[in-house]
Amino acid sequence: MSTKVVEILSSEELRRTLTRLASQIIERTRDLSQLVLLGIHTRGVPLAILLARQIETLEDISVSVGALDITFYRDDLDKIGLRTPAKTEIPFDLTGKTLLLVDDVIFKGRTIRAALNAVNEYGRPEVIRLAVLVDRGHRELPIHPDFVGKKLPTAKEEIVKVYLQDGDGRDAVELIGN
Repeated sequence: MSTKVVEILSSEELRRTLTRLASQIIERTRDLSQLVLLGIHTRGVPLAILLARQIETLEDISVSVGALDITFYRDDLDKIGLRTPAKTEIPFDLTGKTLLLVDDVIFKGRTIRAALNAVNEYGRPEVIRLAVLVDRGHRELPIHPDFVGKKLPTAKEEIVKVYLQDGDGRDAVELIGN
């Protein structure tokens, strides 16, 4: 059986989606000076950087960005296999901030649960919100994003792959299935 690949977002559509997400974040954030973005490794980090740049472009305000590795907070390592932890970099205090967790795809919700546990080690934000590029459904936990670039109903066995220029040499979102 051959693998079927369908482009969900082109480079231009991805750019427009990030602009829309940034606009929604601006509209729903009372005090942008208190906003910090925390990207979840791997692709949440460059997405957080892209969102911060877009917010800066639209509002002329600098937004702090950090990176969060959640490897040791996962409850499903036996299913996903061993991973080499990346470096958590949070060069600012989270206490009292409006924290926006950023990830590429939300599926079962386990990554976000692990991220929420990890955040507790670094301070107590005033509020935590979640932005994802793609919401593919199939949640196992009661976790739902506040900001969604694209809702994409999928079959459980399908894969959503996000490509970003920074690490992959191109921008795109693809659905991979049989």
